Amino acid sequence: MKCTNAIKLNVCSTKEQVNALGLLDVLPYSAAAYVYKAIYKDKAETVHIPHSDVYFVRAALEKHTGFYFPLDRVEEAMKAEGWRDRKGKGRY
Repeated sequence: MKCTNAIKLNVCSTKEQVNALGLLDVLPYSAAAYVYKAIYKDKAETVHIPHSDVYFVRAALEKHTGFYFPLDRVEEAMKAEGWRDRKGKGRY
């Protein structure tokens, strides 16, 4: 897939393009505001918070490609490649 510098935001956008549109702090680029709102409304258990691995992979992708990918897309790709979000006993 070839990425272009279009004004319209797509999966191949730089961090600067996302920030210019004011989307840096909203889903799917950031889960923080969404999580805080859910906590405020006492519905924290209904929110999916991406595993820290997803943030690390996205940072590596940005460093190597220059594109700032949405968290959900990174997580989907990681799962497709065999990564599992195992929590608790037997994680390692």
